[in-house]
Amino acid sequence: MGSTRTARRHRRGLPRHQRPRQMAQSAPKPQSRSRNSQERLVRRIAIVWSVLLVATLGLMMRLGYLQLLQGDILREMAQTQQAYRLEPSVTRRPIVDTQGTPLAVDRLVYTLYGHPALFRQPIGVVAQTLAPVLDLPAGALAEQLKSQQTGVRLVDDLSEDTARRIQQLRLDGLELIPTQQRFYPQQDLFSQIVGFINLDGDAQTGLEAEYQDRLRLPEPQLPTVVGPTLPVSNLPAEAAPQQMQLTLDSRLQRVAQEALRKTLRQFAAKRGTVMVMDVHSGALRAFAVEPTFDPNRYFDADLAWLKNWAITDLYEPGSTFKPINVAIALEAGVITPEDTIYDEGRIQIGDWTIQNSDYEASGRIGTLSMTEVLKHSSNVGMVHIMDKMPAADFYRWLEKLELDQPTGIGLSAENAGPLKDRDQFVNSWVDAATASFGQGMVLTPMKLLQLQAAIANGGYLVTPTVVEGMVNGQGGFTWQPVPSTPKQVFSAETSDAVLKMMEAVVADGTGKPAQISGYRIAGKTGTAQKVNEFGAYGSGRITSFVSLLPVEQPRFVVLAVIDEPVGDDAYGSTVAAPLVKTVMESLVVLEGIPPSAPQALNGVLSPE
Repeated sequence: MGSTRTARRHRRGLPRHQRPRQMAQSAPKPQSRSRNSQERLVRRIAIVWSVLLVATLGLMMRLGYLQLLQGDILREMAQTQQAYRLEPSVTRRPIVDTQGTPLAVDRLVYTLYGHPALFRQPIGVVAQTLAPVLDLPAGALAEQLKSQQTGVRLVDDLSEDTARRIQQLRLDGLELIPTQQRFYPQQDLFSQIVGFINLDGDAQTGLEAEYQDRLRLPEPQLPTVVGPTLPVSNLPAEAAPQQMQLTLDSRLQRVAQEALRKTLRQFAAKRGTVMVMDVHSGALRAFAVEPTFDPNRYFDADLAWLKNWAITDLYEPGSTFKPINVAIALEAGVITPEDTIYDEGRIQIGDWTIQNSDYEASGRIGTLSMTEVLKHSSNVGMVHIMDKMPAADFYRWLEKLELDQPTGIGLSAENAGPLKDRDQFVNSWVDAATASFGQGMVLTPMKLLQLQAAIANGGYLVTPTVVEGMVNGQGGFTWQPVPSTPKQVFSAETSDAVLKMMEAVVADGTGKPAQISGYRIAGKTGTAQKVNEFGAYGSGRITSFVSLLPVEQPRFVVLAVIDEPVGDDAYGSTVAAPLVKTVMESLVVLEGIPPSAPQALNGVLSPE
């Protein structure tokens, strides 16, 4: 044992080249070590490539499965996720005036949303890029975008042009949502007649509500939009030419609306209306109402402005009803155009005192012809005229004139004034007396317009209308409203006689301010007291003026009603008559009404 250790120590102490050979042979060779490393590397690479190959084959098989077997299903799923549709938003046919001017149309608008979490650029850069297109301050946009990570509602009601400009910016994280919207190009010019569609797409007032079934289009096949493409419109091509045409003329309507506003400002009045109607067909050429509103922004309007008070609210017409009562008396045979009455200026009816509006200034008038009763607007004279017929007959005539029925104009919410109880009217002296000069009875301005037209057209109650019909792309009517058959309430002789009396009112009476040189015009002023909240007549008044023209061949009736004008000089002759004159001056031009022949003027009015 000891000799062995000694031998090992001896060998370790020898130089390498003197060590025994078997020691050198036992050490591994460098070539063998290198070969082993290479083999291990090759095995590793083979494993990796095998894994990659298997994965690639698996992926190829999966892609083949998805594309060949599931391709149609996945394509449909992708389109569903990437596409959006224009949801109805009910689409409606356009509404145009008699000249084809658009009053209500459908249009495509967009709402812009921002999703800052998807931006690839800083918010400030996006805001700076977007601001000029939206015409908004970049700072304000940036603050909006910083408010939350997604779903920031930036702007509503963007036009298609603006939407395309935004699209062309190629900014990630912006979303344009299309919406169908009803748009009113004339803004507040026809709001109470056309009405409006609310934000939920529901028709609320006017023609939009009354004719919603006829205006509404069949549900269209709305376009599906994939990717960034913006749709142009969702109106069905075959329905686009169909439109509702009105009888109204926007040119005359604008004149009437502006003149009405000027009058209201001048007299600080509460509200007013001006209407122009064809006495034979009932077609309205103008129908201005104030206060009005912009139907594009109906939510900014006072609730009271949304209604058309000329067909919904009742008022006591006052002296503008006197020609109707004279026609009743003539038709009943209790007076003739040549009769006279004595006007005392003031009379007592039971506990009530009735007097003329100018009694304090002029006192008694004396004997008056039927024409002079209207020319001087005599209250006492009218009481004497209507007293010639029994109150029961007078009441039956008010029923025959359909005073308690709407005109049937075809606008939503039209109202009618109730007649007083028959027994009360017949047994009360004062009710028949006040009704003789247009007080103590109520109607709408539209009803008075209809009654006055009967004086000009030979005695017929025509149905007022603002709708001419549905027009196709070639200008032909595919539908027109069928008016009720006009009811004759006065004979042609009676209406002609009253028309001549009303001509004297304009020629040499209270209607002088409505004169137009060269034209024969008939008319009647009205200044009625208003009942206050306590049921008694107060200081408030409602003024009006009605005109019929031209007298030799009547075509139009024009009525203006101004509610609560302020001032000591606020009467039908000073407030309403000049307003009607302004409208008539445009009417005779637009409708091509020639001046009356000089020989037909009979010295009443001299042509220029």
